[in-house]
Amino acid sequence: MVQLLFEDIFILQRLDPDGKKFDKVTRIEAKSEQFDMYMQLDINTEIYPMRVGDKFTMVLAPTLNLDGTPDSGYFLQGNRKTLADKFEYVMHGKLYKISEDSSSGQAAKVEIYASFGGLLMMLKGDPSNASNFELDQRLFLLIRKV
Repeated sequence: MVQLLFEDIFILQRLDPDGKKFDKVTRIEAKSEQFDMYMQLDINTEIYPMRVGDKFTMVLAPTLNLDGTPDSGYFLQGNRKTLADKFEYVMHGKLYKISEDSSSGQAAKVEIYASFGGLLMMLKGDPSNASNFELDQRLFLLIRKV
């Protein structure tokens, strides 16, 4: 079975907080329900439109193979089932930065940055939720509206 790196339900709070930059891409801000994580994520809204107030499950996984075997780096469409079959929007990328933010004067927060072919994600929250992540790790982001 696939060992997920992170999974939670998010509520979309804002679209394009810094203004619209690209025609087909929207930066979303969302807050998670269970782990109180904050996320900024670039979404191709031409193929996957989202609105403020949408609830969605977001999963980060190291592989799409249901048996947990490592990803080969190639996606072969076939008749086999994968983790992607359970989701509506999937991106493959690389984790490029992990940092701690203690500027708010409260408990330190960890920030995890990943790039999915130029579409960026920043996930911020309690450091205990970042124990499964490693720098330069390849990962899949999967989203499904609930």
